[in-house]
Amino acid sequence: MSAAEGEKGVQDHDHDDHAGHDHGGDGHAHGGHGHSHAPASFGKAFAIGTALNVGFVVVEATYGLIAGSVALLADAGHNLSDVLGLLIAWGAATLARRSPKGRYTYGLRSSSILAALLNALLLLVAIGVIAVEAVRRFAEPSPVAGTTVMIVAAIGIVVNGATALLFMSGRKGDLNIRGAFLHMAADAGVSAGVVVAGLVIVLTGVTWIDPVTSLVIVAVVAIGTWGLLRDSVNMSLQAAPPGVDPARIGAFLRKQRGVKGVHDLHVWPLSTTETALTVHLLVPEGYPGDAYTAQLAAALKERFEIDHATIQIETDPDADCPLEPDHVV
Repeated sequence: MSAAEGEKGVQDHDHDDHAGHDHGGDGHAHGGHGHSHAPASFGKAFAIGTALNVGFVVVEATYGLIAGSVALLADAGHNLSDVLGLLIAWGAATLARRSPKGRYTYGLRSSSILAALLNALLLLVAIGVIAVEAVRRFAEPSPVAGTTVMIVAAIGIVVNGATALLFMSGRKGDLNIRGAFLHMAADAGVSAGVVVAGLVIVLTGVTWIDPVTSLVIVAVVAIGTWGLLRDSVNMSLQAAPPGVDPARIGAFLRKQRGVKGVHDLHVWPLSTTETALTVHLLVPEGYPGDAYTAQLAAALKERFEIDHATIQIETDPDADCPLEPDHVV
């Protein structure tokens, strides 16, 4: 932090944290301008990725039926859920760019949270269907064309790998884009597992390898789905995002010049990529000025990645703030 910032009262205490920027006035600082972390340039990537995966789902499901492979059908079902997931994420990214209007004073940024929750639920339905069919195949085994399984799954490696590459450039700066990248990269790995299953069937003739592979796919997807479901539910309940610790933020604020008390501190996600904060600071020496609150909001952006901060300054230590008790929200 620069010397100028130090002169304005924002003290540098916690080098390991990150956070947001702001405008000050009337005892408040309002930080974070409306912006989308899924830039419009990725609209083309979503379109191409969706088209590739739709085409592959049709091919994989068709040959899964021809070859009698539940593993191929399982992977086709999984890829269909990926198509829906890409469409939902694409739609949410588009909605998130809409400006605040009318009743939607934050715009539609939180649509990305709803999209994540819906994706998790769709994946649970998909893997449930796959698991039931795989168990049925154990009781009613049928011939499997191992060579066909390998060829179609190998195409899946190419399609999923190419789709992952479309999102590679944005994976470090955008959580949603990173999620799309990792999901498609994982799918390429799942397709590789199906190739191995086809090879084992060709070499050994053991058909139960096919439903076993399906159940492995179910397990892999279930692990990822649990994390997505947990995080999306927590975000829907306005829990502080992972990696953002309200206690550390409170400690940082208490160390600032003139601050004698911190209360009504709330941190919640505006979307899957943006975080908001509100807080009351007791400064008995008097309102420190707009520059103070603006620089403090900038420090919150730098240290804790707070995109939209609202800071209320209170100057009378004898006045009772109705929002001061921790149990009051």
